[in-house]
Amino acid sequence: MKFKVIEGGRGQAASTDGHTDDRPNRDDVRREAVRRLNESGYHPSRIREFVTGAPMPAALRYLSMQIDFAAEALSRLDPIPADFRSDGYWPASS
Repeated sequence: MKFKVIEGGRGQAASTDGHTDDRPNRDDVRREAVRRLNESGYHPSRIREFVTGAPMPAALRYLSMQIDFAAEALSRLDPIPADFRSDGYWPASS
């Protein structure tokens, strides 16, 4: 079975996504939250928890909750600060 990527339609709409100005939007904040969560090692630990049944470290679970809270709080600001990627807005992942 072969699959083919169809150009146009949603692909073109996704590239513009209505974001014409330089101000950050909610999607930008969500992408930053996902990036920080990925770098923390949360996902491999979560998968390990499902596979082995060994609980994930509480610190990672708590960090995930903090990142979600920070992303939600930043997304509700109007306007969202241009420097929203700054470490001052996000929990430390140490």
